Amino acid sequence: MKTKVLMVCLGNICRSPLAEGILKSKVDITTVYIDSAGTGGYHIGNPPDPRSIAIARKYGIDISRQVCRKLKATDLDDFDIIYAMDKSNYGNIIGLSRNEEQAAKVKLLLGETNDGELEVPDPYYDTADGFDHVFHLIDKACDAIAKKLS
Repeated sequence: MKTKVLMVCLGNICRSPLAEGILKSKVDITTVYIDSAGTGGYHIGNPPDPRSIAIARKYGIDISRQVCRKLKATDLDDFDIIYAMDKSNYGNIIGLSRNEEQAAKVKLLLGETNDGELEVPDPYYDTADGFDHVFHLIDKACDAIAKKLS
């Protein structure tokens, strides 16, 4: 049975699509299923932000075919681990949980690293440098996750 991992940010156009693509590039996708979603439904059906697509492509990862979707309460049943990009996303996901078992699945992505930084900043209103910084934060966390999943 596949381990199911969900990456969550606000709009599912910047951080969580990057996290989905990066983790997919580091694990055996025949044993791990990875998806992403947003706590807000602002961009449902759209591809990721062009800047996220570009930064992923810069590092050899194609996220251009991903489609933005909104987090559903059933995701807390369907996924084994749910990674939030920041504390606000974490709180929104916990707010959907119906029991301690579901809540225990939710973690901050950067909690997987020991750098002291817990939140992946939202690069949406930032420059290209912000997207590069976010890519590297997520990449490091995904290295740690991939080790746990292998």
